[in-house]
Amino acid sequence: MKKPITLVILLFVSLFTTAQNTEKEKKKDSIVALDEVQLITIIKKKIETDMKMAVTVDEFLASSDNISFIKRGAYAWEPLLNNMSSERSTITIDGMHVFGACTDKMDPITSYVESNNLSKIDIKSGQEGSMHGATVAGSIDLKRKSTPFNLSKKWNGAYQTGFEFNNKQFFNLANASYSGSKFVADGSLAYRKAENYSDGNTEEVKHSQFTKFNASLGLAYKTSELSSVKVEAIYDEAKDVGYPALPMDLWLSRALITSATYKQLFKEGLFRALDTKIYFNAIEHYMDDTTRPENLVHMDMPGWSTTYGLLSKANLKSNDFSSEIQLNAYNNLSTAEMRMYPQDRSERSMFAYSWPAVTTTFAGLSLNNSWEISDKSQLNFGGALGINYNHSKYVEFNWIFHPGTPQEKTRILPSLHAGYQLDIKNFNFSVGGGYGHRAPSVSEGYGYYIYNSFDRYDYIGNPDLKNEISYEGNASAGYKDDKFSLQANVNYFYIENYIIGRILSLGSPMNYQSVGVKGYTSLEYSTLFNFSLNTSYTILDNLHWKGVLTYARGKDDNKNNLPFIRPLSYQSSIHYRYNRFNFQTSVNGDLEQINYSPEYGEDQTPSYTIWNLSADYTFKIKDYKTVVQVGAENILNEYYSTYADWGNIPRMGRNIFTSLKFNF
Repeated sequence: MKKPITLVILLFVSLFTTAQNTEKEKKKDSIVALDEVQLITIIKKKIETDMKMAVTVDEFLASSDNISFIKRGAYAWEPLLNNMSSERSTITIDGMHVFGACTDKMDPITSYVESNNLSKIDIKSGQEGSMHGATVAGSIDLKRKSTPFNLSKKWNGAYQTGFEFNNKQFFNLANASYSGSKFVADGSLAYRKAENYSDGNTEEVKHSQFTKFNASLGLAYKTSELSSVKVEAIYDEAKDVGYPALPMDLWLSRALITSATYKQLFKEGLFRALDTKIYFNAIEHYMDDTTRPENLVHMDMPGWSTTYGLLSKANLKSNDFSSEIQLNAYNNLSTAEMRMYPQDRSERSMFAYSWPAVTTTFAGLSLNNSWEISDKSQLNFGGALGINYNHSKYVEFNWIFHPGTPQEKTRILPSLHAGYQLDIKNFNFSVGGGYGHRAPSVSEGYGYYIYNSFDRYDYIGNPDLKNEISYEGNASAGYKDDKFSLQANVNYFYIENYIIGRILSLGSPMNYQSVGVKGYTSLEYSTLFNFSLNTSYTILDNLHWKGVLTYARGKDDNKNNLPFIRPLSYQSSIHYRYNRFNFQTSVNGDLEQINYSPEYGEDQTPSYTIWNLSADYTFKIKDYKTVVQVGAENILNEYYSTYADWGNIPRMGRNIFTSLKFNF
């Protein structure tokens, strides 16, 4: 569908209108007066959008202007922060490192939580995200719900159910909490089951079904007036997950994520809070192609990931100066196998380790400081120093392509960042920069014949790759009054030793669908530019408009385009409230992808525009607040595929959804 030029002009806009002011408020509120602290206090924030209540974590993250996704199906999208692959960002759950067990990246950390067990999602760009470990793109920290202690006993909870018609998805989301003066409990359950969806041509997209179950529990006990202990656990299980963009599917994925935390507050002095957490998580992920009888050679790809970790942080404050110091340490073991079978699956024709039992041990110390120079200006600065150690148990797989490479590798990963914020009446400005290193991922360093169905090459890791080194600059400017706001944000990354796959002259493909073999190598450098322009306007007291316009450009050292860089995109939404009714409508889309990268398997994707609409009504059943919602996504049934849809799989066509939510 053609997009009107006037629409693009209209969408010179944005959803996040006061990013810099909000960040400043967060830093002010991070350490508050002790009499206002309820020990474990987290700002409550609904993980939902105006358009849709029962969003997945992926759908919620997609509402951010600096996150996009690679999609290989309807489940477990791979988040791209600042248009960079997930290897370049740090994704954590309450600061805990969790590593997926799939070599195809079909289990990002965001797939192991649900919207009803999270309170908020903390996104940091570039080296500001180095508090949780070495990064280039930034960090995404998924914050679990944490109910504060209460002098009077209190129960809270919610139950939400609904149905989506396109893929016949049925979901149930429930959560409850109890808070008392000494004891707090939080729990949640979630279940989603979906069949294959249909595209804009009303044709079924096979192998796009999924089933997901998620449960979480948190128990906190107040050990003294100023201290508490807490234990938490998440269990997640996905079954029968289809990936239309891949030659195989997932028959089972399981995750157990646990932690124990001790927190201590202080009435006076430099130290305001100490928080120490130990954690353990284990993931198993089984890909197989038994549902694909067309495959000439059958293959299984099981993977396992186990992580032990320690996270300890201290909050300090003295007058206008505050600081957070964090110690982060973990040990991860990642193993993945590749088993090929002839037509008779009782026999096995080939076995290899695609991740040859790689141990990663990391220890880092990070520091973030905030100095309120005046009521109008603030300086933020900090840094981190990390040590990354890798050990490959079956190093002979690496020796095939890299003879004599050492079995062990130790890397030093430094990081620095600084930013200055200035508020002048209705205007706000900021400028900042950063410098940091990251180590190659397990796949980049030690992967062995990992098949990439996007460009149809088998990938080989290289343990001798250099650290990626990032130099970044960022700036923002904004205006806000009672009715109108405008915010512009820009960042630029110059990345030395940029890791990417290049065709190898030696070796033959192992997968019969492969056209060749690529090895991970380091380019001399690459550059990446991101820009967003956001605006909002209060037309009437009950009528609001928001919008966002984003643009990105990425090039390698030969001025060729980098893959998976989002073209010019836009979003515009209107929200109207009448008594207990809310009405929302939005349009969003991408322009034509003309800066694509054939070298890395991309092709040109056309422009598209999607129109969405929803309405909800709030009422009470006895004393329980109840909300019912009905809406439609892709109302015009547009047939489209985006730049980041693996293998150009088509997106979902028209989808009518319903939802009913009770709060108590």
